[in-house]
Amino acid sequence: MIIRKAPRFRYSEITPRKDDLSRRRFLTAGSLAFGALGAPFAARAGTRLEGIRKSPYSTDEFQTPYKSVTTYNNFYEFGTGKGEPSENARNFRTNPWSVSLEGEVVKPKTLDLDTVMKLAPLEERVYRHRCVEGWSFVIPWVGFPLSALLKQVQPTPKAKYVAFQSFYDPKQMISPREAHIDFPYIEGLRLDEAMHPLAILAVGIYSEILPPQNGAPFRLVIPWKYGYKSIKSIVKVRFVEKQPPTTWNLEWPQAYGFYSNVNPNVDHPTHSQAEEVRLGRTYFGERIKTRMFNGYDEVAGLYKGMDLRKYY
Repeated sequence: MIIRKAPRFRYSEITPRKDDLSRRRFLTAGSLAFGALGAPFAARAGTRLEGIRKSPYSTDEFQTPYKSVTTYNNFYEFGTGKGEPSENARNFRTNPWSVSLEGEVVKPKTLDLDTVMKLAPLEERVYRHRCVEGWSFVIPWVGFPLSALLKQVQPTPKAKYVAFQSFYDPKQMISPREAHIDFPYIEGLRLDEAMHPLAILAVGIYSEILPPQNGAPFRLVIPWKYGYKSIKSIVKVRFVEKQPPTTWNLEWPQAYGFYSNVNPNVDHPTHSQAEEVRLGRTYFGERIKTRMFNGYDEVAGLYKGMDLRKYY
């Protein structure tokens, strides 16, 4: 296997794939002028990411088709229906972008998007992705360990949890009244969960820039937890001493616990979690048994001695 080093590009200078192909056709045709050839392009969905190395953490299971993953989404800021985010987020601008790292840290800082893209080499990780509604995907995410972002600041001894906050703009997104949840969306992890090598900051899927409806420009992916823990479009990361509030735990605590580990033995109040429907392989989806921690047994040590019915 050939492993190429991740290029040290500026995120804002990535050429969208269709523009790159158009440029090649133009030059092949013999033209001597291409207008603003040297001007940077705004990164957007469809932009090819280069220099991606394969991760040993990947599953070899059948991958859900790109179309299913990008048109069947939970992103309440852009609509509560599964097909609404892909329509309503089309013009969502994600560049320029920045994320603040603050709270119980020695030196808080704010990082721009180009800096985030350079924190670590990009990897493709094919992860199982289980949603609390009962459906699941297998997605080739592109990103790097979340720990690479968290290590940019030195947490104090008081830091026990990490709280995350999504971007929210009422001019571009629906209102809390329409979504039936409060905005901005908030989530949280225990610090040792956030530092686990399986937890990644995803910047792409299928070797391309992450589409808006999938959480652009970057989102968490926590493969052993239900999908709603993988917060999208992150703008703030705060290190805190006490367990932080989270959006769905505030909305319906009986259904959505803080930990939200995939556990087939703990039912949702409205349905069983013992099985799931894997989308994309067959027309109606393939019904399979749900595995503890979504099959990622390597995280079991994080919860040794805990009652996983109580800490659901």
